[in-house]
Amino acid sequence: MNQLPTAPTGEQFEITRDGAKAIIAEVAASLRHLSIDGTDITESYPEDATPPFADGIVLVPWPNRIEDGVWSLDGKAMQLDLTEADKHNAIHGLLRNTAYRQLERTEGSVTLGATVFPQHGYPFHLATTVTYELVDGGLDVTHTIENLSAAKAPVAVGTHPFLKIGDVPTEQLELTVHASSYFEVDARLNPIAERPVDGTGFDLRKPKLVGELELDTAFGAVDTVDGVSAVLRAPDGREVRLLQDDAHGFVQVFTTPIFPKDGGLGCAVAIEPMTAPPNAFNSGQGLRWVDPGETWTLGWGIRYSG
Repeated sequence: MNQLPTAPTGEQFEITRDGAKAIIAEVAASLRHLSIDGTDITESYPEDATPPFADGIVLVPWPNRIEDGVWSLDGKAMQLDLTEADKHNAIHGLLRNTAYRQLERTEGSVTLGATVFPQHGYPFHLATTVTYELVDGGLDVTHTIENLSAAKAPVAVGTHPFLKIGDVPTEQLELTVHASSYFEVDARLNPIAERPVDGTGFDLRKPKLVGELELDTAFGAVDTVDGVSAVLRAPDGREVRLLQDDAHGFVQVFTTPIFPKDGGLGCAVAIEPMTAPPNAFNSGQGLRWVDPGETWTLGWGIRYSG
């Protein structure tokens, strides 16, 4: 168990267990690195860089986008800060630049906490934690959201891991997603409609090569198989599996051909567990209203088989 030097993303918390290692950054509680028996399972980024494409960060109290940053609370329009200025949206919640504090630590786990204070467009007070725990074959992640407000608070949670399998080029990996709907979006990536994946290029219930996909897409109607929502498979049979509990009914898949890798560029894929789809503060879909004094606990995980 080591605490690495301070970086632009704050302190770096390293945890280890039986050949597995994870490094979590203080800012945004980002999963900056995960490896098992020397095989990298997530896309890492340098200590002197902020997370590219939101790599590994925790998304609270909403993942993805809120269109125009506007939603309605008891008939009153609420205006969030526009953090995706080019698309005029509020994106990825309120903690992506917040330093989490260490609450608990063991050799193989760390719990970090951060507070959401009342602010523009979100008049609620939340105490949040995230626990990263190395387990046999992977990592378990547990979130808690406690409502410190006097009124019910709307909350959704997501995380933004980029997954990989060692040095196998990501474009050569096969991706399976156990979801039977997807969200059609407009030019600003805000949802227009939820549609069945049947007969479309969004049907990933049978594996497709990542290199053939161009996605920044939310999927719904997630029907996990033994808790698994998505699978990355290498040509040699190795697999990385994303686990989601019942609270995580949605998953976002984001492919990008421009991700820094060893000084060059390569393909990468983020597979993001979410409790709600884009614009949930307006649609209400998947949105959890947490009662005053209530603590909501939820989780997801990553497993690797070599």
